[in-house]
Amino acid sequence: MKYYNIKKKVMKIVMVPYPAQGHVTPMLKLASAFLNLGLQPVLIIPEFIYLRIQTSLDPNTQISWIPIPDGLELDSPRDFFAIEYAMENNMPLHLERLIRDLNQDGGIACMVVDLLASWAIQVAHRFRIPAAGFWPAMLATYCLIAAIPDFIQAGYISDTGCPQHIEKARFFPKQPVLSTEDLPWLIGSPASRKSRFKFWTRTLDRSTSLKWLLVNSFPEEHYIDIKQQYCQLIESSLVQVPHVYPVGPLSNKHAILTKNPSFWEEDTGCLEWLNEQNPNSVIYISFGSWVSPIGEAKVRNLALSLEALGLKFIWVLGFGWREGLPCGFLERVSNSKQGKVVSWAPQIKVLQHKAVGCYLTHCGWNSTIEAIESQKRLLCYPIAGDQFVNCAHIVKIWKIGVKLNGFGKKDIEEGMKRAMEDSEMKNRLMRLHMRITGEEAKSRVISNLTAFVDDLNNLINLSTQG
Repeated sequence: MKYYNIKKKVMKIVMVPYPAQGHVTPMLKLASAFLNLGLQPVLIIPEFIYLRIQTSLDPNTQISWIPIPDGLELDSPRDFFAIEYAMENNMPLHLERLIRDLNQDGGIACMVVDLLASWAIQVAHRFRIPAAGFWPAMLATYCLIAAIPDFIQAGYISDTGCPQHIEKARFFPKQPVLSTEDLPWLIGSPASRKSRFKFWTRTLDRSTSLKWLLVNSFPEEHYIDIKQQYCQLIESSLVQVPHVYPVGPLSNKHAILTKNPSFWEEDTGCLEWLNEQNPNSVIYISFGSWVSPIGEAKVRNLALSLEALGLKFIWVLGFGWREGLPCGFLERVSNSKQGKVVSWAPQIKVLQHKAVGCYLTHCGWNSTIEAIESQKRLLCYPIAGDQFVNCAHIVKIWKIGVKLNGFGKKDIEEGMKRAMEDSEMKNRLMRLHMRITGEEAKSRVISNLTAFVDDLNNLINLSTQG
């Protein structure tokens, strides 16, 4: 194992995640991997996140957590646009003050910035600190973002990101077919979509100044094709684009990971309930935490279908999203012991439980990786962002899941049958599981992270000599 020192000081890496559970978790795993290489990670998070997780932080961890003021009112919303405003207008000044204090002796070797928190890239540049980007999802999804200028030129989208035509296309060779409505920024109302597209174009513009991009992605059958597509983007670009280091999937098995703090209190009682169920008899349902889930009408349809089919289930559904549940549903399924509805679950432990047979998911990237690690078959219902891209890979490339068109009784029944009765799906899951969790995968992650740190070390040595 290598340990890196500059002027006999441990390299300090300041890391800035986007303030959402699905971004903080992989950034913490990356920090843990850096710690394993002998570096000193410092995670910067807004105060509203720190207040949620401070009691669950491991007191023995060597990873530093430092909150900075976010300027958000105590009772104000924490939606995408409120967080964007805080990142662009409130947090940079506070990060600058912190960086000034941390870097008094030149102790910061690098800043690693989640691309969705691209505001911090500018702070790194102002202090002339080397900056690396972090993409917590698939390289294929980043290619869609990086190709925005090409999509505009080809007429797929307007200069405000709106699809010119609703059509299906294979945006890159050997990649699954997607609809123009599946592009990552197309969320919400027309005004919301334009605002999100502006967010992404600004992010892309800032990321072109980065020297490196660490991607939480892994090589599968079509990975080489995706990498070649990225290289073609580099060759055709008139501006600098970062060098990609695939460092994923970042897993508990690839680093010395301490306790992973959850933004919400986990209901561990569902594990006791699972202990009473037969193997592969339970469907686990969760649509993540990033955006509002499926809406009241679909909540009602799903609840009625689960009850009518008599399926055993654990359903993660926050209190604010339960308005669509049929009258008396919670009491009936609790009394009959058919299922449990919880506000938040210890997801990895649930997925690893032998009673869980399949996972009805929104296809978030972290959830996808956790399902593969746990070898669970997937029922897919993407909602927003990169989830449509992930779903296409799950269903069409890896063939480890089935996409649902709705939540009617017939939809759920046929989806469950197709997923659970496909004998080859189990073998495909096993092979993909080994590809991302085996010793070769672990070695690849460590090798790429080491290459990145070597590159960083060489850059710093050159600058000190100059």
